[in-house]
Amino acid sequence: MPNIENLKKQAKQYLRWHRERYYPVAAQIRAALPRFRHIGDVQILESSFRLADAQELVARQMGFDGWQALKSGADAMTDAPRQTAPSPILSSISAQLFVANFKSSCDFYTNKLGFAVEFIYGDPPFYGQVFRDNARLALRLVFEPVFAGDVRKREHLLSASITVATANEIKQLFLSYQAAGVSFHQALKKEPWGARTFIVADPDENLILFAGPAAD
Repeated sequence: MPNIENLKKQAKQYLRWHRERYYPVAAQIRAALPRFRHIGDVQILESSFRLADAQELVARQMGFDGWQALKSGADAMTDAPRQTAPSPILSSISAQLFVANFKSSCDFYTNKLGFAVEFIYGDPPFYGQVFRDNARLALRLVFEPVFAGDVRKREHLLSASITVATANEIKQLFLSYQAAGVSFHQALKKEPWGARTFIVADPDENLILFAGPAAD
């Protein structure tokens, strides 16, 4: 976990940005703080925003319910006897395949190659997964060349999907990457199909999805 003093400085930076009406901070406030969730940037920047609000913003971005919970977690890590926590185990990897016709692709893998459908999402379907034994392939429908312009980021086209076994591990993995300064294309969130995911963008803008269950 980052040093608590550094997190205090980060909170003060958010407070300063709000006072200076720095528009990008409004989106971060809206995403993290429930009471700002349904108002626009101008309203957010005109609203009362105190140091306590900025500290809550930092805490929620770190995966805690509030500033006191974050401090308690930091104190526990500082005061408790040091124990080596088990490292998250990457239990599988699923290649991401971009297809022009979703139904025919599903039919090919199930009828020709002996795969079965794990799930299909969307109406009409645009995302799904097929599996055979321990092999899994994610299918993602696209309507244009994958590397045309900024389509890869705009459509969230992943290069690989990596999973861990538990909800605690996916959160632990996200927080450890956040502490290390990793760039996220998408922060940790719950997907409509139940998984909790986050996406890392590497220096070449390849998007890597890390996923875990919503709850144990």
